[in-house]
Amino acid sequence: MRRFSEEMDRTFGRFFDREEREAFWAPAIDVTQNNGQLKVHADLPGLKPEDVQVEVSDDALILRGERKYEHEEKKKGVYRSERRYGQFYRAIPLPQGAKTEEAKAQFKNGVLEVTLPVPEQKSRQIPIESAK
Repeated sequence: MRRFSEEMDRTFGRFFDREEREAFWAPAIDVTQNNGQLKVHADLPGLKPEDVQVEVSDDALILRGERKYEHEEKKKGVYRSERRYGQFYRAIPLPQGAKTEEAKAQFKNGVLEVTLPVPEQKSRQIPIESAK
């Protein structure tokens, strides 16, 4: 009986952990900077452009929205309904001097791409000394 109880706890624990993750959803993003352009890609499967809001300020790019999933199925006297909702909010810091007024956004096949010009940043390699 104890083993059965432990298995039930594990099963329901996985279910509720998943439900909790669904409520606090954060889409995966990639941020790259190359040739004076900052590009942000956000994976938003199942969403439409009207489900997403993109804002830009002097120091951050803000992506927010909500996903809603509803599925109903009726087969041989059985009715099944599944609903999932989750809001998201992502703030991506922008480098100083980003030309926010030239930002552009495109949405294609569940991927949001935001581009904006940024100044080239100079960098140099720092040699690492061995501590004695």
